[in-house]
Amino acid sequence: MDDLLIEGALVYDGTGGEPAIKDVAVRAHKIVATGLNLSKKAHQIIDGTGLALMPGIIDSHTHFDAQITWDATLKPSPALGVTTAVIGNCGFTIAPCKPADRDMTMRNLTQVEGMSLNVLKSGIDWDFETFAEYLAMLRSKGCVVNIAAYIGHSSVRTWVMGADASKREATAHEIKQMQTIVRDAMASGAVGFASSTSPAHNGEGGLPMPSRLASDGEMMALITAMGEGGAGVYMVTKGGQMPVSFLEDMAKQSGRPVMIAALLHNSTNPTGVFKDLDQIASANSRGHRLIGQVSCCPLTMDFTLASPYPVEGLQSWKPALGLQGDALKAVLRNQAFRQSVRDEISAPAAFRLFNGEWDKVHVVECALPVNAALEQRTVADIAETQGKDPLDVMLDLALAEDLQTVFTAQLLNSDAEAVGRMLNHPNSVVSLSDAGAHLTFFNDAGFGLHLLGHWVRDLKAMTLQEAIRRLTSQPASVFGMTDRGTIKEGMAADLLLFDPVTVGRGPKHRVFDLPGGAARLTTDAVGVHGVWVNGQQVADSQGLLAKPPLAGKLLTEFAS
Repeated sequence: MDDLLIEGALVYDGTGGEPAIKDVAVRAHKIVATGLNLSKKAHQIIDGTGLALMPGIIDSHTHFDAQITWDATLKPSPALGVTTAVIGNCGFTIAPCKPADRDMTMRNLTQVEGMSLNVLKSGIDWDFETFAEYLAMLRSKGCVVNIAAYIGHSSVRTWVMGADASKREATAHEIKQMQTIVRDAMASGAVGFASSTSPAHNGEGGLPMPSRLASDGEMMALITAMGEGGAGVYMVTKGGQMPVSFLEDMAKQSGRPVMIAALLHNSTNPTGVFKDLDQIASANSRGHRLIGQVSCCPLTMDFTLASPYPVEGLQSWKPALGLQGDALKAVLRNQAFRQSVRDEISAPAAFRLFNGEWDKVHVVECALPVNAALEQRTVADIAETQGKDPLDVMLDLALAEDLQTVFTAQLLNSDAEAVGRMLNHPNSVVSLSDAGAHLTFFNDAGFGLHLLGHWVRDLKAMTLQEAIRRLTSQPASVFGMTDRGTIKEGMAADLLLFDPVTVGRGPKHRVFDLPGGAARLTTDAVGVHGVWVNGQQVADSQGLLAKPPLAGKLLTEFAS
């Protein structure tokens, strides 16, 4: 008898081919048959009439490295159709980590990933030191979804160099030590090696995240160490100083794919991202595999001036980084500081998270009743009404409210035509949910449902079968996940049943379920009728099951 039978659904098999109405039978975690009029002998029979069935979504850019140690459900991703999550992106991992470096690692994550230090301190299970021990812990704990993990550059640097990892280049001897750690991690089952050179990625006190101090020689040494066994993906969030030509050389010398983040459209530099994509296409034409991670979501962040992630990548903001209380307020009041910020955001830049588009910055919530009339208005509108400079409006309001004013900023990816071109680029992969990080700023864990609803149904930017391919078999192929990403006999039964007429993600809202009752932003699924991981149901039309099974597998074997 089969474990599961889904009858009469319109099946999109993940390959990009035309869909067909079929039954799908599952036994012992795998798909055992597809076709019409299959045997009705199954423990669970689902009527899929009028619904679509696709492989589960593979989220290739998450930051669940800390959350997974206290939350095996990885909320909210499973209810949003995600059945496989790749963790460790940008190299911001928590393994390997020596006990002496745990506090520094958590403080860096608090800054670079917008995480609460109290949540991390009370939540992380530090029952490991090495990367292999971390994987062993994850395997023993179990998880609702499948997990693949990068070995992270910043963690590797910190293991070898301690506090110096954020202050200087590594010596030749230190690089050799790092190579050994990377080789050991790959032998333990890492999916690849992840890093960042982005100037927006700062740790505690405004110091660069460790990987930003790496020389080109160190980068090349570590990616070649990763690729020595004939497997692995190199993932990097690149800064403007890291040319695509160097990344192509890394792909050439290592023989491994290079995944480049974060390719987002910037309205103030509208051609920049397409230049990167053109260079990526050229590299592929020469046989060097580069893939650009693009997002189907507008990058919108909630923030306060106590933790203003959107502007912390500005060079002019560095005097404020790492400060709190009166010291921070003194800097924000300083007129020379303000003028320096104005000068920087008014100058052209190849890539910058915040570009002074004040008409896209809104006041969400005021702390004082006297300012309530400013809520839901743009900073640009308030500035015009008050006859003030927009930066002064934002800083003065925040200072008057003890830095408790909540703002939201639409930063990047707001041009629908441009984003549609990026999504359809042959060398891009739809990604960048950042699930597990920036929990108080934004939540794009439902990126896959947004692609299916907004971009396919509403804007008709691509066909449904192509969108599904980009969420399933394409990332599976990049990572060498040979048993996932398609619906066919012998494949793992990772499945998403949904209504194409209504599918999407709901409005963001705040919940208080982090350790200690801390808040995070989340979103609910719309139009999802069921999610199965390795043949076991983890979510239905009401969301995550009350007690979802720990059905996921730790993925440690990948094809070359």
